[in-house]
Parts: sequence; structure tokens; C-alpha cells
Amino acid sequence: MLRFVARRLLYLVPVWIGISLVAFALASLTPGDPARLALQRELGRQPTAEETTAAREQMGLDDPAPIRYARWLGDAITGDLGTSYRTGSPVLTSLADRFPTTLQIAGGGLLLAILIAIPLGILAAVYQRGPLDHLSRVFALVGASMPSYWVAYLLILLLSVRLGWLPVAGSETWKHAIMPAITLGIGGSASLMRLTRAEMLETLNQDYIRTARAKGLRGAGVMVRHALRNTMIPISTVLGMRFAGMLGGAVIVETIFAWPGIGKLVVDAIFDRDYPMIQGFVIFMGTAFLLINLLVDLGYGLIDPRVRLADR
Repeated sequence: MLRFVARRLLYLVPVWIGISLVAFALASLTPGDPARLALQRELGRQPTAEETTAAREQMGLDDPAPIRYARWLGDAITGDLGTSYRTGSPVLTSLADRFPTTLQIAGGGLLLAILIAIPLGILAAVYQRGPLDHLSRVFALVGASMPSYWVAYLLILLLSVRLGWLPVAGSETWKHAIMPAITLGIGGSASLMRLTRAEMLETLNQDYIRTARAKGLRGAGVMVRHALRNTMIPISTVLGMRFAGMLGGAVIVETIFAWPGIGKLVVDAIFDRDYPMIQGFVIFMGTAFLLINLLVDLGYGLIDPRVRLADR
């Protein structure tokens, strides 16, 4: 198992370096002068050319791009993602403070997707071509077709404006997290339900399922002990991808619902040309995605012993 983990960690190194290049390039290609914007915010007026030049030199923005990248990468490896131009606080501290808030709605969305998609996918496969199967496929098509921002506005219109059940925006109580979690969960449940149905249909037609039934095993025993367990590897892969996508997709959802998470933080940073915060967000989320994929890989070994044997 240690060799398995070490090999997976080694594979992540070049991917992480590639993510750092993308993060640096995205921030560097963002239009606007962060030095001028920072001075304008600090002075309350348009800065002079001399003041802007001095600020750019102090921020290190006059150095060539390769030198700035090498300096930033070296600091990032040690955990220093720089200091925010907008707030003056360490980038890593700001991201770490906001990340648990984003994790709340992403985790809620993932839980909702699991509770809806997996049972519905199993039932659709068991009762293939029945009314429930047709209904589930319509749900999957509609859920996959609706963008998250449209779902968010529909929920606000229905649950807040018309019915008054939930608050529109904010984060004061647990009720504020319901609509953001539903928004993230609907899209994730659609793709997960389709995959569960397809994998279950393929598994239920296997010889070992027919053998289990011929030996007298019925109902839940076949589904849980044989069919569902053998479909969990592709399902767990999609679950990991969907959870990572929910963390990234929370940028739009948090902006709509004024949810004070990591997505809202980076949107403000983009408007203020806060290069360190933008770069830090990309590398922070990229690292989170890599760790999620690593956990999924480790989960393969727990679900299917053949994965561990093949790695020896």
C-alpha cells in the first residue's frame, strides 16, 4: 500500500507543476495594472506615473515573467502563496479561512447527489423500460441541461420570492446553505444517475449475477453484495470528479447567493486584479483536486482487492 501511495504521489508532481504554470499565466494575462489599482484604492485618487512605477517595482512586477514565476513557485512549494494586493493578508490564510465555508455547500451538494442519483439509478436499471426508468432518464436529461446559475435563479424565484421558505442570500443560518447545496447537487445527480443506471444494467447481465440468483440469492443480496459493489469503481471515480467540480463550480453559486466562500473571494480578486490571490486560488484548488483524485485511487484498493494485487 505504501508503494501504491508513493507512486501516485510521484505522478502528481508534474501535474502540480503544470497547474502552477496555468495559474501564473492566467494571472499574468489578466488585463489591467494591479499596481495602479492598489494605489488608487489606497490614495483615493488616480496615481501619477512615477507613483505607479515605484509601486510596480516594489511589487516585483517589473521583473521578467520567468523570474517572477520561479520566485513565486519557490515560495509556493514552501506554502507561501504571497500577500493579497487588496487586503494585505497572506493568500494561503485567506483561502484556508474561506475553504470550509465552500466545503459546506459542496459537501451538501454531493450528499444530495448521492441520495438522489444512486437509488434512482439502481431502480431504473432493475425496472428497465418501465415508467420509473423513463422518468429517471428525463430527470437526468433535464438536470444535465440546466446551467447552475439558471437553477439558482429558479430556486430563488420559487423558494424565496414566491413561497418565502428560504432566505435569498447570506450565510447567517443553516437555511442559507440549502439553496446553494441544491444548486450544486442537481447537476451532479444527473450525470451520476445515468452512470449508475448504465453500470448496473451491464453488471446485472453478467454470468456471476445469474449464478448468484441460481443459488437462491434474491433481491437486496444480489444488488448490494454483488451488483452494486462491482459498479462502485466507476461510480466512485465520477463522485470524485463531481465533488471537485462542485468546489470549482461554487464560484458562480457563491456569487449569486452571496455565500462568503472561496469562490466569492476569487471573484473579488479578479475584479481588483489581485494577482497573488488569483494564482493562489488556482494552485490551491488544483492541489485540492489532486488530493481528491488520490483519495479516489486509494478507495479503489478498498473496493476491489484486485487493484492492490495488480500494483504489487
